[in-house]
Amino acid sequence: MRLQELADRIERLVAAASEERAAAEDRPPPRGRTIIGIVGEPGAGKSTLTENLLALLNAGAPDPEQQRFAHVPMDGFHLADAELQRLGLLARKGAPETFDVYGYAELLRRLRRDRRNTVYAPGFERTLEQPLAGRVPVFPSAHTVLTEGNYLLLEEPDWRQVREQCTEVWYVEQEDQVHIRQLVERHIAFGKSPETAEAWVRDVDEPNAELIRATQDQADLLIILA
Repeated sequence: MRLQELADRIERLVAAASEERAAAEDRPPPRGRTIIGIVGEPGAGKSTLTENLLALLNAGAPDPEQQRFAHVPMDGFHLADAELQRLGLLARKGAPETFDVYGYAELLRRLRRDRRNTVYAPGFERTLEQPLAGRVPVFPSAHTVLTEGNYLLLEEPDWRQVREQCTEVWYVEQEDQVHIRQLVERHIAFGKSPETAEAWVRDVDEPNAELIRATQDQADLLIILA
């Protein structure tokens, strides 16, 4: 599916949601938001797809405070290393239990309802490998938020709260296994030795990927990247 087709699908979802809210309340639609989830295993290309979509959808609006589409990644809800150390989960960083899933769901819930104020979401600093509070502003102009991460379709009570905030969730996968090599290279680029990077992909990323692959049939749309 081409990028423009995905952009057109989002525009139709936004229009349909607006009409539905208006019909339900018999008045002009409130300033709510559409939330599009983009899910896939580590290294599948979620972030690249999201950024390319945003560039297309926000074309002609260089000022972020005027853009209609925003991006809130799940990565900002990583627990900090100090807390993972306390919980005994540092060696599993990136697994479902190493995220503040309730905080993530609550932020998405607020984004759906609140367009009167700028909402600040946490981001994730790759060079530090740590979350940073208040890094991602979502301005009132944004009527749609793209949120990408690994576990949006996980069939667990806490993660289902995330799914419930999304208008649709799209599953992204690659045609081949090139993403494994890309994952190793990414870990090396952010400070791991080649041996440590390969072990991390084998022992952490791949088991997590198996969990994610099992959720594929729950997605509203499957996107295969070449």
